[in-house]
Amino acid sequence: MNIARPLLALLVSATLLPDAVAGSFSFGLWGDMPYEKNNDAQTTAAVIRSIDRSDVAFSIFDGDIKDGSSACTDEVFSRTAKTFNAMKAPMVYVPGDNEWTDCHRKNNGGWNNLERLDTLRKLMFADGRSFGRRKLTLEHQDAPFVENTRFHKGGIVFSQVNVAGSNNNRVLDEKECSTKSARSAADCEADNAEYAARNAAVNRWIEESFAQARQRKAKGLVLTLQADPGFDLPETEELDEAKTRGWNRPESGYKDLMDTVIRETRAFDGQVLFVHGDTHVFKLDKPLHAPLDLLPNFTRLQTFGSPNNHWVHVTVNTRRPEVFTVRPVMIKAD
Repeated sequence: MNIARPLLALLVSATLLPDAVAGSFSFGLWGDMPYEKNNDAQTTAAVIRSIDRSDVAFSIFDGDIKDGSSACTDEVFSRTAKTFNAMKAPMVYVPGDNEWTDCHRKNNGGWNNLERLDTLRKLMFADGRSFGRRKLTLEHQDAPFVENTRFHKGGIVFSQVNVAGSNNNRVLDEKECSTKSARSAADCEADNAEYAARNAAVNRWIEESFAQARQRKAKGLVLTLQADPGFDLPETEELDEAKTRGWNRPESGYKDLMDTVIRETRAFDGQVLFVHGDTHVFKLDKPLHAPLDLLPNFTRLQTFGSPNNHWVHVTVNTRRPEVFTVRPVMIKAD
């Protein structure tokens, strides 16, 4: 009996299986780099080389292409786009606060931060594709919110939204408006109008992403944004956990976001991986809601950031109940 031919056919057929059937691929997560004030150029280059040498199908950068005390020039965008486009695999960009929300600060050059957002949209989302030498075709939300993107791979929905640090561009009072800032009262009114419109658009985009995931019977959904909405609890037993989380405070610019994410996660049978940067410390946990009311299918992944410039490798295997396996990749500059 000749078993070589059927064995060879089996190996070939396994190799040719599409992602949705094979159920396994990997992607990378990184962000909050390079910061010029931390002399990050070498370590950021080492992160990129490591990602390029890895097996990832693509990577996602979760915001902050510069530090928060440097000028918000067009050159920062063009230089970053060139770096991203030189990467081997597709690279999906998510905006951070340092490249638009905080640009009104005097140490950032005192720009109009809404003009910086318009420029970011024009320069970083010029067409319907990702960055990288190989590119992904992305679905974009209607203008002006073109930075909210989405794509699908291997039974997983990937959704990226512009939710930035510094309270998501929501201005609370006159003092916050003017402190270390070049803004006028009219500028801050415009910021709050921008926040309200984008906040509504982001929540619609997230709802649509979950609807697509349910329709496709997706095993998982990855939601990526820049801001840390306030997952971590103060270590004080007397405080009510549900009220002291950052997004539950009345002044939070993230309450609507988290209410939507929680509601949609409860209505989704698959796993949700919530990815953010902003705090620069790697964390992987299940922070929702309270110990007696855990959302078992929700996992928070907080990525590294300057000066701790490393990246995160995620393996997707839709045949495993947890779907996502996360591994931090520690980098030393060559």
